[in-house]
Amino acid sequence: MPPATDWTEQIAADEAERFARHAEVLAALQKKRGKVTVHRALHAKANLGVEARFEVLPDLPADARVGMFAEPKSYSAFVRFSNGAGRQQSDAKPDVRGIAVKVLGVGGKKVIPGMEDAKTQDFLAIRTASVPMRDADEFITLVRAADTPALLPFKLIRALGVRRALQIIKSVVAGFKVPMTSLASTTYYSALPMKYGPYAAKFALFPNDAATPLTGRDPTSIGDELVARLRERAVNYEFRVQFFVDATQTPIEDPTVEWKTDYITVARLTLPVQDPTSPRGKQIAEYVESLAFDPWHAGEELRPLGNMMRARNHAYRASTKARGAAAEPVEAPRFE
Repeated sequence: MPPATDWTEQIAADEAERFARHAEVLAALQKKRGKVTVHRALHAKANLGVEARFEVLPDLPADARVGMFAEPKSYSAFVRFSNGAGRQQSDAKPDVRGIAVKVLGVGGKKVIPGMEDAKTQDFLAIRTASVPMRDADEFITLVRAADTPALLPFKLIRALGVRRALQIIKSVVAGFKVPMTSLASTTYYSALPMKYGPYAAKFALFPNDAATPLTGRDPTSIGDELVARLRERAVNYEFRVQFFVDATQTPIEDPTVEWKTDYITVARLTLPVQDPTSPRGKQIAEYVESLAFDPWHAGEELRPLGNMMRARNHAYRASTKARGAAAEPVEAPRFE
């Protein structure tokens, strides 16, 4: 039986105005924190930036052959691993950990106005399959409160009430307590949905490496461990999608609910053997850091869905402009 197609988005009349204000808040925080260099508003610190291959697999089920997944193909890609905070802080501190993948050479009309002819498709994911915040309003409330960590609980309670504030704090703390494993053995989840042709889906990157706990407490320990691996061998992840079933089990607008539906493997992400500390590796890292990773770098068949994704359509563009990110690449540059 094919996946369900009766998914819907619920868009409030004042949503665009609210999301524009949220983007202004993030831009102000970004400017405040970047007194010398303006970094990303969130996920400011990179653990590592590397080159990769994204391979769409053959013989996919008919329902999975959508957009860039319609036929088997191998693409050049760049990958950025990062900490979630808006500040450049030590890897030893509890944090959200993320991965961003930019696939190059992807044809088709893209959804961002003025970038319709771009040749990239981005996929962004974190270590948890859901998020603590129900919507963008709660998310921006948490981000503002976190700017002064000592006052965070009080600010959340004042804004959201005791019950909801404590629910969010409990969920955030639980996420921080998940043991950090090697980036090569970490599973990453989109947590937020996207279109998948006529369907709706979430995706995840499942590692092929066995779980390896990280014990280092150095400021750059997370990236350093992956550097050592990549000098010796390639690192691989399976790119899998799971489909919308119904509004209760797989809600589009409530990202606090983890989807429990089965995954289908549709692609493979490979980080080839490379030395990120070599002159060439450092050039790649610098280039990756200059790029804008944005889930709205997408074609219509794979565009983001849901309240928090729609808010990102405002926030990411503002952040990109503030730090003067590089233009979307047509092809991978030549590195010496």
